[in-house]
Amino acid sequence: MMGGFMFAEALASFLIVTGGAFVLLGSIGLTRLPDVFTRLHGPTKATTLGVGAIVVASSVAAYGVSGEISLKQISVLLFLFITAPVSAHLIAKAALIDKDKASSEDRAARD
Repeated sequence: MMGGFMFAEALASFLIVTGGAFVLLGSIGLTRLPDVFTRLHGPTKATTLGVGAIVVASSVAAYGVSGEISLKQISVLLFLFITAPVSAHLIAKAALIDKDKASSEDRAARD
């Protein structure tokens, strides 16, 4: 029993460190990339994977302690993976519409 707990603890620690690294890289990408469309890759790809790894680490640690799988943590993970691409799509679409409005206003001002 103790060996399984130590394995779960080591796996959870690895997942937390890995998830933290992905969140850090995603945050750096968010601040350093030049425009809205490239900035979307930071939060939607790396940060989603990082937060997902941290939630999985929490689930693994809870399983190591109690021996039961937490459905709440799995539902949070599914919600995260479903909503992140949808929000990125909506942000990109809003930026595209705003970009089109700005370019049509520039053309009207030049005419």
